Amino acid sequence: MAVNRVPVLKRCRSLDLDPTYLGIDKKSRRQLRRANRKMSEYGLQLREKQKAKFIYGVLEKPFRNYYEKAAKMSGMTGENLMVFLETRLDNVVFRLGFARTRKEARQIVDHKHVAVNGRQVNIPSYLVKVGDVIEIQEKHRDSKRYAEIMEATGGRMVPAWLECDAENLKGTVKELPTREVIDVPVNEMLIVELYSK
Repeated sequence: MAVNRVPVLKRCRSLDLDPTYLGIDKKSRRQLRRANRKMSEYGLQLREKQKAKFIYGVLEKPFRNYYEKAAKMSGMTGENLMVFLETRLDNVVFRLGFARTRKEARQIVDHKHVAVNGRQVNIPSYLVKVGDVIEIQEKHRDSKRYAEIMEATGGRMVPAWLECDAENLKGTVKELPTREVIDVPVNEMLIVELYSK
């Protein structure tokens, strides 16, 4: 599997992104020094795509597949794309507060700690549906790791489209998210423009 080894804060600076969107509390004191060059239209579109890929931890090929699926669906392509990214299992685990970052959520899913509707799922890109129950499997619930995670993420707001039972490490998908409730600083229209060239 391809791994992005660029330091996170450095990448955040280059994309003009606040690290808190990734679940990271650190702040970089360095300022990004760019020559007074105006960014081209293509440059802006590319940066939005890179931002979305970086936030959700998706590589180019699966990202393009999401875009193609979103384009075939009815409604706005950009909004459909954001809904696909938001309903990935690793992102849902992160949103429920069962992981500090999306990378950690991906690892938790990879290590077979997560069950969807009582069945073990170890595919981070699995798309959840309305009514799905996502939980940390019983044999892993008592581990010290989850006590530390829940302590760290206790103050995080769970989005309205999810319902969380923090005591039992369980969550339910009440409805599919709309673009209004997805608090990710990405202009999806620029991504659509980039891919539709």
